[in-house]
Amino acid sequence: MSSTELYIGLMSGTSLDGVDAALIQTDANGFHFVEAVFHSFEPTLKNELLALNLAGENELLRAAETGNILAGLYSKAVSALLDKTKHSPDTITAIGCHGQTIRHRPELGVTIQIGNASMLAELTGINVIADFRSRDIAAGGQGAPLVPAFHSAAFRSPTISRAIVNIGGISNLTWLPSTGSITGFDCGPGNLLLDAWIQIHQGKPFDRDGAWSASGTLLPDLLQTMLAHPFFSAPPPKSTGRDTFHLDWLKSFITPQYAPEDIQATLLELSARTIADAINQNCLGADEVYLCGGGAHNTTLRKRLSEFLPKRSVALTDSLGIDADWVEAAAFAWLAYQARHGLPGNLPAVTGAKGPRILGASYPA
Repeated sequence: MSSTELYIGLMSGTSLDGVDAALIQTDANGFHFVEAVFHSFEPTLKNELLALNLAGENELLRAAETGNILAGLYSKAVSALLDKTKHSPDTITAIGCHGQTIRHRPELGVTIQIGNASMLAELTGINVIADFRSRDIAAGGQGAPLVPAFHSAAFRSPTISRAIVNIGGISNLTWLPSTGSITGFDCGPGNLLLDAWIQIHQGKPFDRDGAWSASGTLLPDLLQTMLAHPFFSAPPPKSTGRDTFHLDWLKSFITPQYAPEDIQATLLELSARTIADAINQNCLGADEVYLCGGGAHNTTLRKRLSEFLPKRSVALTDSLGIDADWVEAAAFAWLAYQARHGLPGNLPAVTGAKGPRILGASYPA
């Protein structure tokens, strides 16, 4: 392999808004972020992915067919990224493809991501590395979160202790002390319930800047009922997803007396509170907090986090060199590099696996 290599990372997460494609360059000094693009999902695809989170008629065939559709969209995102950066497929060492999670039950030894990596390799003419989570689960881990290892490579400082928070559909935390062990885990719902609730009541895919949340009033009883879920008090390592936090779970607690905007305000409080609690309880000595993921742009959520964390600066990862929107996609490019070079991609202290493992299965072009 050459001393300089290019890797593409593809990420489509629990927010179900689309696929992020990021290009990184690696060399003897490490890596740096090059460029990224976003390719949105059509509503019909989003609805089918939501449906596949639950048992349904002919779901195995539907999952396989949807995986083929995703492979086509991933290929288009790769093509757009190559066009934007003026690179040809033969210059890319590998694609790291997360795939779309439709089930995540680590307590059962199960995680399922669809996306047909073989088809993606065929469509792009580029080596593909996929299925990153299952090896960690086979080693007794949660299979998530995987991004803390990348956060360490990208953002760790020898002099400043930092917490990195990714706010996607699910929020997750990485603790990067200046010295000592790295830890990380899922905090709980990030955008997932906020997006679902505003979609029902206003037909919008997300609450821009948290404006609708800001118009409502916190419902303390509802918040406490949601916070009573055992996931929040469980010690790390832990991970979660739509299997646990979904609209039916929310609807089981609400009454007709609750105004929709007040429920939205309370869902934002749930996201902010669980992130802040995770930092306050597990990141003693954190000097700085950096946010990434789609939820990082929710100014109402950011303001609330700053209020919960008054002694710590709260900023976006942009100021550390990677745009908040592209951190996860860049992480899977980096994980592809790790796999290609026979290096571990997990952190056992984060996932609970028995030890470091090389993650991902290879699909040659």
